[in-house]
Amino acid sequence: MLTLTQELYDRIVEHARKDHPDEACGVVAGPAGTGRPERFVPMLNAARSPTFYEFDSKDLLALYRAMDDRDEEPVIVYHSHTATEAYPSRTDVTYANEPNAHYVLVSTADTDGLGEFQFRSYRIVDGVITEEEVQVVAAY
Repeated sequence: MLTLTQELYDRIVEHARKDHPDEACGVVAGPAGTGRPERFVPMLNAARSPTFYEFDSKDLLALYRAMDDRDEEPVIVYHSHTATEAYPSRTDVTYANEPNAHYVLVSTADTDGLGEFQFRSYRIVDGVITEEEVQVVAAY
């Protein structure tokens, strides 16, 4: 199960809506070994595409260096889908190289009739996708 604060949830959704119609992407880092998402790091979609996202390699290197300096790890890797449901694509599965991370997808398309977006979380390990419950809390 992914547990995150309302503030982090809102910031991820806000980023997805702001970058629409392009896909948004980013990371939420947390103290290594805790599984607790804390530091919101929105990233630039270097592809600037409505159907694909790509972290800028220099930005990603800087992020990993900063996380290393702070004894953090990527707890959440997130991106948005602008025209499809919030479910990992084959490309998403290929890029999922953090086995301990929660992969959050936000759909900014109204694909389920339940509102403007979907917010879903997955574990992706060795190509296997497992959806998990999302718990939003006021604070940790």
